[in-house]
Amino acid sequence: MENYSKALKAGKKNYQQCLTKGEYPYLPALDDMIPVEKSETGKDIGIVQIPIKYIVGTKSAGRTKMFAKNYMPIAEEKTEFSIKWEKLCKAQLNEGIRDPIKVYEYMNRFYVAEGNKRVSVLKFFDAVAIPARVIRIMPERNGDKAVEIYYEFVEFNKYSKVNFIEFSKSGSYEELQKMIGKRPNESWSEDDNRKFRTTYYYFENAYYKCGGEKLRSTVGDAMLAFIKIYGYEALHNMTGRQIERAVTNVWEEIALQQEEKPFDIKLDPAEEKRKSILPKITRTRKVKIAFLHNKTAETSGWVYSHEAGINYVKKLFEGKVEIREYYDVQASEAYDVMKKAIDEGVTVIFSTSAEMLNGCLRIAIENPSVIVMSCALNRPHRYVRSYYIRMYEAKFIAGAVAGALCDNEKIGYICKYPIYGSIAEINAFARGVQLVNPRAKIQLRWSSDEATADIIREMNEQGIELISFRDFVQLDDSERFMSGLGRVTEDGLDNLVLPVWNWGVYYEKIIQSILNGTYQAEQEKTRKSLSYYWGMSSGAADMVFSGRLPKGIRYMGETLCKAVKTGICQPFYNPSQTADGRIAWETQDQTISLEEILTMDWLEDNIIGTIPKYSELSKQVQEVVDEIGIERYRKDLGE
Repeated sequence: MENYSKALKAGKKNYQQCLTKGEYPYLPALDDMIPVEKSETGKDIGIVQIPIKYIVGTKSAGRTKMFAKNYMPIAEEKTEFSIKWEKLCKAQLNEGIRDPIKVYEYMNRFYVAEGNKRVSVLKFFDAVAIPARVIRIMPERNGDKAVEIYYEFVEFNKYSKVNFIEFSKSGSYEELQKMIGKRPNESWSEDDNRKFRTTYYYFENAYYKCGGEKLRSTVGDAMLAFIKIYGYEALHNMTGRQIERAVTNVWEEIALQQEEKPFDIKLDPAEEKRKSILPKITRTRKVKIAFLHNKTAETSGWVYSHEAGINYVKKLFEGKVEIREYYDVQASEAYDVMKKAIDEGVTVIFSTSAEMLNGCLRIAIENPSVIVMSCALNRPHRYVRSYYIRMYEAKFIAGAVAGALCDNEKIGYICKYPIYGSIAEINAFARGVQLVNPRAKIQLRWSSDEATADIIREMNEQGIELISFRDFVQLDDSERFMSGLGRVTEDGLDNLVLPVWNWGVYYEKIIQSILNGTYQAEQEKTRKSLSYYWGMSSGAADMVFSGRLPKGIRYMGETLCKAVKTGICQPFYNPSQTADGRIAWETQDQTISLEEILTMDWLEDNIIGTIPKYSELSKQVQEVVDEIGIERYRKDLGE
């Protein structure tokens, strides 16, 4: 009875600990949690291996008080119960417990109807899994986050037969399916399942060795974050010791997964200036800075706009920094290019293309002394800071100008990708139109898989002359002058308003903070991902108005610019309503939260069009959306 004595001791200890904490000291019973008739609607999903750690109670109250909350026995020795328990213990040691138990599953937790002693014995020996006939009880869908994630798990489990990985964030199961190379709803083979099970348990062991029990996030959250950095095959091919070392290296990234709001967003460079109390650091050597572009300034308006900012800081910091630029860098080769740059002495890296984010993350983890920044939105990473411009403010003003000029209530809007930032810009433009012309409608089209010239022709046939194009000049011959807000006429395009991306403002402020040490000090003040999202108040965004605009409309545009820069006017104003439905205009300065703006996955009512589903995009566009696409449509959840 030696094993029973040890189990009894563990049970009584747990029992006392629960009493001390004011917790129920026995096993919970499912019948006490949900109506008994609900159990009768459960679906028999057959005999499967279930994780021992997810067995948390009994089906009914009959046997609950024979066990402590940790499933260890509390019945005294030399009783009928203890004798049966010890007999099962010997069976486990001699040949293993093989007979399936019967359980009810609710929210991926299991409640035993038959086989409580077998579970107790297996938990005593730290067994991982047990065969069980499972009756699944589905919870009512009520919008609760945990319930919605559970429904995602059930769908994932149907194709993978994996029931041991859990996530705390919606969409993670679909993301995992894709990360391991499976199409949506594609079934796993037995080899796939076996391979994943082995990889998971190796990772889980490393996760807890590194202190995972102290985090609020799950092993699944951590594993998915790890796979995003190294890839699934790389993780599978690592030894347990290699995984442990790699997990240690990316621990801050893993810890970030527990944050409900992982961003710490800086909205204005003046904010950092006010907080900076460190003296300037005297440097005797030039700081070597690398800029990576996915195209050239001759072929891409996006790169051209960054190039203007880079040339500005080259002159500004002459003698203090040495700048190198790398062009036509594809996402697959970004890591190697950055590695080469570091070998040549570079200590600061800016990636102007969001597709290079994974390469940025790997290089930052492997080189903690190197500063790495990515021009992207809504992909929080502890080791890589992101930066972007609140261009939706400029688009709001452009929308107001379009609304004022429109005389047939028809306006066009052409956008390239359904990515974070672009949705806010579309809606801000629509808000600007509403401001001056509430009857006007905006026809939204996407040019990522369709020629812009064809879209313009179709819009013209519908009587649409005013069109909002991309916000920077395209340098290829076919679309060279299609930028900003323009009027399409028989003689060509009449440019009216051009939002301006002033990247030089960003690069000046960030490089200066690196030179004086405030950039490095910021990292120590927060555990979150740092992101810069500056707007018109900083000068990072601005507007250029055509001299051909009517005087009154030009004045309105200039006035709105000043109002947005000073904070008097908010594109996403959101005044509260009284109980009787009246708008409380005394709260007119209220606005939609920044988090809601960043994660927009909806369109304003005056927009005709939809956000395309992931499956409707070309493979090339899908690769962009994989990195910075809005979450709901990145996984086709918008259907």
